[in-house]
Amino acid sequence: MNAPISADQIRALLLDEAALSHDPDPAETAEWRESFLALAQVHGPQRARQMLDELARLARQQRIGWQPELSTPYVNTIAAEDQPPFPGDLAVEEKLASLMRWNALAMVAKANQAYGELGGHIASYASAADLFETGFNHFFRARSAAEPRRAAPSGERPPGGGSDPHEVGERGGQHLGDLVFFQPHSAPGVYARAYLEGRLSEDDLAHYRQELTAPAFVDGSGARGLCSYPHPYLMPDFWQFPTGSMGIGPISSIYHARFMRYLSHRNLLNCEGRKVWGVFGDGEMDEPESMSALTLAAREKLDNLVWVVNCNLQRLDGPVRGNGRIIDELEKLFAGAGWNVIKLVWGSDWDGLFARDTSGALARAFAATVDGQMQTFAAKDGRFNRDNFFGQNPELARLAEGMTDEQIDRLKRGGHDLVKIHAAYAAAAAHKGRPTVILAHTKKGYGMGSAAQGKMTTHSHKKMGEVDLIEFRDRFDLPLSDAQAAAMDFYRPAEDSAEMRYLRQHREALGGAMPRRETACEPVAKPEIANYAQFAVAAAGKEMSTTMAFVRLLGNLLKDKALGPRIVPIVADEARTFGMANLFKQVGIYSSVGQRYAPEDIGSVLSYREATDGQILEEGISEAGAIASWTAAATSYSVHGLAMLPFYIYYSMFGFQRVGDAIWAAADQRARGFLLGATSGRTTLGGEGLQHQDGSSHLVAATIPNCKAYDPAYAGEMAVIVDAGIREMMVEQQDVFYYVTLMNENYAQPDVPAGAEGDILRGCYRFGTYAPASGKAKKKVTLMGSGAILTEVVKAAQLLADEGIEAEVFSVTSWSELARDGLACEQRAIAGEEAGEAFVARQLGQGKAPIVAATDYVRAVPESIRAFLPAGRRYLTLGTDGFGRSDTRAALRGFFGVDAQRIAKAARHALG
Repeated sequence: MNAPISADQIRALLLDEAALSHDPDPAETAEWRESFLALAQVHGPQRARQMLDELARLARQQRIGWQPELSTPYVNTIAAEDQPPFPGDLAVEEKLASLMRWNALAMVAKANQAYGELGGHIASYASAADLFETGFNHFFRARSAAEPRRAAPSGERPPGGGSDPHEVGERGGQHLGDLVFFQPHSAPGVYARAYLEGRLSEDDLAHYRQELTAPAFVDGSGARGLCSYPHPYLMPDFWQFPTGSMGIGPISSIYHARFMRYLSHRNLLNCEGRKVWGVFGDGEMDEPESMSALTLAAREKLDNLVWVVNCNLQRLDGPVRGNGRIIDELEKLFAGAGWNVIKLVWGSDWDGLFARDTSGALARAFAATVDGQMQTFAAKDGRFNRDNFFGQNPELARLAEGMTDEQIDRLKRGGHDLVKIHAAYAAAAAHKGRPTVILAHTKKGYGMGSAAQGKMTTHSHKKMGEVDLIEFRDRFDLPLSDAQAAAMDFYRPAEDSAEMRYLRQHREALGGAMPRRETACEPVAKPEIANYAQFAVAAAGKEMSTTMAFVRLLGNLLKDKALGPRIVPIVADEARTFGMANLFKQVGIYSSVGQRYAPEDIGSVLSYREATDGQILEEGISEAGAIASWTAAATSYSVHGLAMLPFYIYYSMFGFQRVGDAIWAAADQRARGFLLGATSGRTTLGGEGLQHQDGSSHLVAATIPNCKAYDPAYAGEMAVIVDAGIREMMVEQQDVFYYVTLMNENYAQPDVPAGAEGDILRGCYRFGTYAPASGKAKKKVTLMGSGAILTEVVKAAQLLADEGIEAEVFSVTSWSELARDGLACEQRAIAGEEAGEAFVARQLGQGKAPIVAATDYVRAVPESIRAFLPAGRRYLTLGTDGFGRSDTRAALRGFFGVDAQRIAKAARHALG
C-alpha cells in the first residue's frame, strides 16, 4: 500500500506564502492545492508523483518553460513519524561520543601545550563526532572471520538496522567489510576511539604528531607516534585510505565503489552487500575532484556508495557560503547529478517546534537565513538566539515561549542527534539504484562553548584555557575533577563498565575494530619472460616503437591463466592512440550493463566491444578518474585481499603534472601497479606542442620514494623492467609501483645483451663502444642517453668515431634509480658506515674521458647523478628545458639541442 502523505508534507504544500503573495487568483490556486492534497491523501505518494510527472510532461509539450526546483525546504528529508526506532542505548552512545570528544581535544591541546608548533585540529571532529560514532556503533563493517552473530544485548536490534553482514560480501568464510573514508581533520577522534578500544595506549596519544621522537621510532619499542591525518604509509596497520589532500578522498571513494562492482562482474570477488562510506567536509566539495565523478556514480547506479557531507558551514577562514546556503547548493548539485539526497538538518528537539508551528514560520525563517548568519547563531548563546532568531516575529517568539535560554542553546542540529543520524544512515544503506549523499547540518567546534564554537578562528583552535576545559567537561557531563580537566588527562572507563562493554559488543558484531589495514594476500605466479616478451628481448633489429612493444607484451600477459585475469588495463580515451584496439575483442571494455547497441564498426576486426565481464577500464577523458581507478586496482591486495595488477597508459604529460597529487596519495596508500607514460619526451611527439610534450615527468616521479621510474630506449629494456615489476609486486608483494615511459617512434630494436638484466634494473648498462675505423683513437668520450634520445646518442657516437674519437655509449634506463643509489652510498659514508661505490661510478669506471648526457627531458633529470660520477671527469648535460613547440621530431631535436649533431658538438666541446 502507498503510505499516506505526512503532516510535514501537507504543511509545506499549504503554507508556501511566498508563492501565494504574488498569486493573481488565490482562490483558483487554493482549489488546485486542495485537489492535489486530496489525491495524495487518498491514493498515496506514488500516485501523487505520477500526476506531477504527467503535468511536467504536459508543461514541456506546451513549452511553458518550467521545471521543478532541485532544492527542498530547509528541513529533514526523513519526517519524524517515518524514523525507525533507534536500535541502541542512546544514553550510553552519547556518553561514548562525549568521551571521544574529550580525548581528541586533550590529545591535540596537550601536544600544543608542550610543543606549540605541532598544530592539529579539534573543531572538525567536534562537529563530526556523532556522525562517526553512529557509523562505528551501527554501520561500518570491518573485515572479519565469519562466525555466528552474537545476539544483541537487552533485546536490541542488531547494529546496522537488522541486516546480517555475514550474508553477503564473503569469501572463504570471511566477511570482507566496508570501506570508510574519514574526514582528515577529524583524525584525532578516530585515534580517541582506538584508545578506548585498547588499540592505542595513553602514551601513543601523548605522541600525537610526534612520529620521530616516539619511542617506537627511536628504538623500535614503546609508544608509537600518531600521524597528522590518515596516512597508510605512516601507519600501515591502521589507516586504509589517505584523505588529507582535499578532494582526493571523494573521487577515490567513487572509483573504489565502481571497482568493487568490476570485481563482482568479472567473478573475481563477491563484493555484493559491502558499502563504501565517505565522511567529507562541505568546504571540501569546492575541490574539482570532489564533484568531477558524481555523474559516474549515478550512471553506474552505485548504491554501494554513501557520502556523509559534514555541513558545519565553515572552512578555515570563515563561512563556506556566507551569503547563501551550502546545503541547498549541494542538494541541487547531487540531485541534478542523479544521487539520492537525504537532508539531515535539525535534531529531535526541533520536532516539537515544527509540530506546533501551524503557520510555517520556522520554514520561512530558515529560508531567509544565510549560512553566515547561521554561523553567528552557532557562536552565540541561548539569549542571543532567543532575541535574534526567535525574536524576528511574533509567530517565532510564541514557539520559544516556555523554553529557557539553556534549552534554546541546546537545540541540536541534525548532525549532532544520534537518533536522526541513525535514521539517515539506515535509509541510505537501504536505498537501491542510486548512490546516496547525507547532508548533515552541524556546528564547527560543537560543545567548545565561547572558546571556539562557530567562531571564525575555530579551525585553527588548538589550545584551551582552564575555564574553557571545565566548561567543556560540564557541557558533556564528563567524569573528571577540576584538576583532571585542567591537566587534560585522558579518560578511559573501567573495562567492565557499561560503556566499554557496549563499545566492544557493537564493534564485535560489525567485525571488529576500524579503521584497520590488512595486507594478507595470496601471491600470484609470474610467467617466464620468454613466454610473453621473447619478441622484445630478442628483437633482432626489428623496427617498432616501445609503445607498440608494450601493447603486444600486455596482450600476451592477458593470456596467462594465472596472471591474466588479475591484470587491469586502464586508458583515458586513448586506447586507439596507443594501438590497443585489438584488446577490445580480446578482453572487452568493462560496462556494468553490457553492450546495448550494435557498434558502428561491428564487422571490424578491431570493433568496439563492451561487456559486463570486460577487463579494460576505459575512463573517457578523465585523467583524474583513470588514476582513481588505477589506485583502486593497485590497492586491491590490501582493500580486498585480492592482488590485482593495473596498467594505466596515458599521455605522459597528463600524468604527474596533471594528477600528481592523486599519484602521491596512491603512493601513501602503498599502491602496486604500472603507470605507463606514453608519447613521452619533449621531441618524440611531433606536431602536438606545448601542453602535450612532456619534459619533466621523470623529475616529479623521482620525488616519490616508492615509485621506480624508468625511461627505456628499447623494447627489450622495457620487457626486463616490466618483468621485474611483476615479480616485485605480485610475487614478492613489495609496496612499490613503476613508472615506465614509452615512445611512439619506430626504430630498430636490438637484443638485450646477455647478462645485462641486473644493470638495466639498477639504472644503466654499457650499450657499446664506437671506435674509429683505423682502430686508433686520438681522444675518448663517454656518452649517456635514455629513451628515444639514445638513438641520437648512438648516431653522435658514430659521427665522433668517423672523426677519430672513440665514444663509449651507456643506455640509462633510470636516472632516478642511479641517483637514489648514489645518495644511499653518500648517506652511509656520512653515517660512518661502509659506503661502497655508487653504481653509476662503478659502471663508468675511472679515467679522464669527459661525459656527455642527453635526454628528452629537462636538464635537471641527468643533472641528478652529477654528485655520484667518477671524480675528475667533466660532465655536460643536454636536455629540453623550456616550452615545447609544434614541428617534426628532427626540427624539435635541433631546436632543443639534443640531436646527434648537437650531442657530437657538445662532446667536442667537452674534449676541448
